[in-house]
Amino acid sequence: MAILKACRTIPELFLFLTERFSGITDKYVLKRKIESKYVGITHKEFRDHTESFAYGLLALGIKKKDNIAIISENRPEWVYSDMAILSIGAVDVPLYPSLTSDSIEFILNNSESKAIVVSNKFQLNKILKIKDNCRHLKYIIMLNEKDSIHDNKQIHTFSEIQEMGIMFKSNNPGLFEDNIRQVKENDLCTIIYTSGTTGEPKGVMLSHKNILSNVNSALVAFPITEKDVFLSFLPLCHIFERMAGYYTAFASGCTVVYAESIESVAQNLVEVQPTIMSTVPRLFERIYSKIIKNIDSQPASKQKIFYWAVEIGKQYAIAKHSGSVSITLLIKHRLADKLVFKKLQEKMGGKMRFFISGGAPLSRELGEFFEAIGVFIIEGYGLTESAPVLAANKVDDFKFGTVGKIFPGVEIKIAGDGEILARGPNIMLGYYKNKKETEEVLKDGWLHTGDIGVFDAEGFLMITDRKKHLFKTSTGKYIAPTPIENLFLASKYIDQFVLVGDRRMFLSALIVPDFEAIKEYADSNNISYSNLEELVKSKEIYELIEKDMGKIQKKLANFERVRKFALLDKPFALEEGEITPSLKIRRKVVEERYRHLIDEMYSN
Repeated sequence: MAILKACRTIPELFLFLTERFSGITDKYVLKRKIESKYVGITHKEFRDHTESFAYGLLALGIKKKDNIAIISENRPEWVYSDMAILSIGAVDVPLYPSLTSDSIEFILNNSESKAIVVSNKFQLNKILKIKDNCRHLKYIIMLNEKDSIHDNKQIHTFSEIQEMGIMFKSNNPGLFEDNIRQVKENDLCTIIYTSGTTGEPKGVMLSHKNILSNVNSALVAFPITEKDVFLSFLPLCHIFERMAGYYTAFASGCTVVYAESIESVAQNLVEVQPTIMSTVPRLFERIYSKIIKNIDSQPASKQKIFYWAVEIGKQYAIAKHSGSVSITLLIKHRLADKLVFKKLQEKMGGKMRFFISGGAPLSRELGEFFEAIGVFIIEGYGLTESAPVLAANKVDDFKFGTVGKIFPGVEIKIAGDGEILARGPNIMLGYYKNKKETEEVLKDGWLHTGDIGVFDAEGFLMITDRKKHLFKTSTGKYIAPTPIENLFLASKYIDQFVLVGDRRMFLSALIVPDFEAIKEYADSNNISYSNLEELVKSKEIYELIEKDMGKIQKKLANFERVRKFALLDKPFALEEGEITPSLKIRRKVVEERYRHLIDEMYSN
């Protein structure tokens, strides 16, 4: 379906929808869990909370074009804050709750954020640690009342700002709507920081038009209606969840329900019974592993039924695509559905129409498995820089192993070297205060994605490689390997270090130890060995390096930490093609040569 009303800015859309649904008491825009029960928030409540917070920000002196950061888990106050900031013409700067104090300090200073909305004491402590180094930061606004510190004049609670707003509104009626009318479609809406190739985050500048053009395209591409219920668990600071699971859901009059946490998604799926959910491949990997683990613990007869049913499901899907399903196959499929598929679907709520998967590549095998059991996954592709979707599969036009066809309103072409180039109303304004990187990525009116791809004969886009040296884990996190590798190279026990983790669940590493240093350690600690191979395989040396790495990676965010590593008994060599003449490691060659060790690290 199309958007309920074509709006030029996000606050304009907010105004329209909260007015349209304001009198309806049994329709909820959001739901969150309070004391083990999901409670709804009406459009009127949404409007009141947002408006009073917006007036409160105005009372503090926040004005148009000021930057305000948000660091919080998904909750209604995240949305109230976002809408209030945008409604007064200010710009929000969303931060991952997993970021370290150092990363937060860089972003707050680079963005010159005047205030930050903080969820809880854990996040507050990170801010208090660095606030004296953030010269532009004037206000800290706490969402959790009980976690606030009242003897610090910089710290206010969310409700205190709202109370200030109610007072301010009484003296300035109509100012909220006036501010909304001042916001233009090409105005900067948000600055989203992503990992740069140098390790220093880059602030992607997106306008209202960038985001709303992608929302409009999503509502043309996907059959979303007012009756749909979204379950939201991906971080709202990520543009994929923000565009798909928040603005798109909101624009079509849906209800968005917040999962309690990533760990509780399985339980919340059953409780909420959503019809649509935006997610990353990691969720399907976890669901699949759980299903197979459960089946493997069953008697042989049940295992036989399960694998028979999956095979029938796959045959049925192929036959359906070709437009010809035999009566025999139809009967078998109905039986498989009754014996196996219905039970699996109920574990996902039982009402799921489709999942929207993005942020990282979905394996063809996973897509086909879930389709076989009657759970449909639509995979798309995009970047933060494209707000985010560039291509996507559709419910009635899809192909696993591809990221679908070009999104409505977007243009894509393949450069001579195979790089995917894109342009359209969704392409970012540029990187904040970073002209050099902006010019490198936005050349000749096209966004250079850094991904290598090809179109098949039917117009489906396949991503075949990554041009830029950025990892993307299967949870959708971008990671710049070089700064992390350099950090570990500071260890006296490490000579060469190769980070592994692109499209994987976590980071691992191949390490060439400093042989002189570990020999010295072994000799002084009476560790016996007859050769280097035996030394690097010793438990004591592994534990020595593990302990040293543990100290080093305290500075890293959780998703940047190395979970497993393998020690090599010989250095990477020029004659083996593992390093270049300028001594740079050839990542692909090394990964291929040590594939067995890498697979072993991920096998469990």
